[in-house]
Amino acid sequence: MRVAIAGAGLAGLSCAKYLTDVGHTPIVLESRDVLGGLVAAWKDKDGDWYETGLHAFFGAYPNMLQLFKELDIEDRLQWKEHTLIFNQPEKPGTYSRFDVPDIPAPINVILSILRNNDMLTWEQKIRFAIGLLPAVVRGQKYVEEMDKYSLLEWLRRQGVDEKVNTDIFIAASKALTFINPDEVSATIPLTALNRFLQERYGSKIAFLDGSPTERMCQPLADYITQRGGEIRINSPLKEIVLNEDGTVKHFVIRGLNGAPDEILTADVYVSAMSVDVVKVLLPKPWQQMEFFQKLEGLEGVPVINLHLWFDRKLTDIDQLLFSRSDLLSVYADMSNTCREYANPDRSMLELVLAPAKDWIDRSEEDIVAATMTELKKLFPHHFDSDKPAKLLKYHIVKTPRSVYKAIPGRQQYRPSQTTPINNFYLAGSYTMQRYLGSMEGAVLSGKLTAQAIAEAHPQTAKKVNKTPITSQPATNAATV
Repeated sequence: MRVAIAGAGLAGLSCAKYLTDVGHTPIVLESRDVLGGLVAAWKDKDGDWYETGLHAFFGAYPNMLQLFKELDIEDRLQWKEHTLIFNQPEKPGTYSRFDVPDIPAPINVILSILRNNDMLTWEQKIRFAIGLLPAVVRGQKYVEEMDKYSLLEWLRRQGVDEKVNTDIFIAASKALTFINPDEVSATIPLTALNRFLQERYGSKIAFLDGSPTERMCQPLADYITQRGGEIRINSPLKEIVLNEDGTVKHFVIRGLNGAPDEILTADVYVSAMSVDVVKVLLPKPWQQMEFFQKLEGLEGVPVINLHLWFDRKLTDIDQLLFSRSDLLSVYADMSNTCREYANPDRSMLELVLAPAKDWIDRSEEDIVAATMTELKKLFPHHFDSDKPAKLLKYHIVKTPRSVYKAIPGRQQYRPSQTTPINNFYLAGSYTMQRYLGSMEGAVLSGKLTAQAIAEAHPQTAKKVNKTPITSQPATNAATV
C-alpha cells in the first residue's frame, strides 16, 4: 500500500521507517533540500556544520534509543558523565553540579540533589522534595491534570521556595520548552521529572558524534529507500485535494523553478509537518470540523540557535550546560561534546536563545552582541584579559515556529494521530503522546501513526513493534 507523507523531519521519517517494516511503501515529501525538519543541519563554505537546534539525547528516550538500535547506529551516541551542570551567575565562571550516582532510581537523583549545596539550602531541598511528592506518588495521571497551571503557579501551590524556581526551574523550563516557568504548563517539566525519577539513566545525556542530518536522518532515509520507500526533497506540499466524500484524493506538489505542479496519489496520506503549516494547508471543508478546529489552540514557539567559533578554548567541559542567564537557555562547547566537531585548540559554542519572542525579528548583529555580553559573564577569564577571546565567525538559525508552545491548557488541543478522515493521519510531536514536544515525541508520534495505519489495514500489514527497549543507555556508556 502506498502512503504519502508530507514532511521529512523525525516524525515523518520514523513513520515511514515503521511503515516499511510492516510491508507498506511510503513516499516522503520534504519541502526543503535537507532532511530533518527541526533537527536539520547544513555545512558552511569552510566545511563546518551548523544546526537548527542544540540536540541532546536523554536516557529517558526509549523510542529514540530503540530506533538507533534498529538502525544499528547506537555507537553514534556519545554518552556523557551522568550529571547536570548549572552556571552560577553569582560566581562568574563557576558551576554547580548534580552528580547522579550509578544506583537505582529514584535514589540516585534524590542523592544528587541532597549532595548539591551550591544552589539549595537543606530547608529548600526538603520543601522541594515534599512539593514533588504528589507528582511522584500519583503518577502521570496527576501530572496531566496539572496542565491547568503554569509551572510557577504549581510550585507556589506546593509551597516550593521561590529560589528553587529561580535557581533550577527557569533553566529547566527554557531548556525543555524555550519559555519561562510563568508561561509553561506544569505538565511539561513534571513529565520530565517523572522520567528522571523513575529510570536509572533517565537524566543521562548523550550527543551525536556528528550532524543530525548525516548521522541520524540519512540512515533513516537509507533504511526506507532500501526497503522500497521513496524520499523526495525540494517537494513542498501545495494543496490537499479532496474527493466528494471528504477523503483525500491526492496531494499537489508545488513545482519549483518554473516546473509545473505535480499530482501525487496514494492509498493513505500523512501530514508530518509542523502544526502551523498543517493549519494553513487544511482544506476548507475540514476547517469546519471540531477535530481540526482544535488545532487553532496550538502554535509554534520561536527559537534561535547560535553557533560561535572562537580562536581559543573557552572550556574543556564535555557536557550540556544550563546557563541560568536571562537571555540564554542551554549551551555546549561542541568541539568537546561532538566527535566530528572536535578541535583541541578552539571552541565552537552552540547556544539556544530563549525565550526568543522579543529577539526573533532582531538583526543577527544585535543577537550576537547580546550573546557576547552574556558570554563575558560565563567565561570572565577569557574576556577580561589583555588579549580577550576573539570571535572568528558565527551562524544563527532562526525558527519562528518550532515545537508547539506548551502553555497551560494545551493538552486538550493536541490531536490524536488518527483523524476523522479515514485515509488521512497526523504525525508530529504536537500530536498526543507522552513525550511532548521533543525528538523523542516526534519519533514516538511517527511510530504511533504507522501503528494506526497498520491496524486500519491489517490485510496488508504485518504487526508494528510496539515495545520500546528498556531505557538503559549507560550499559555501554563507559566505553563510548
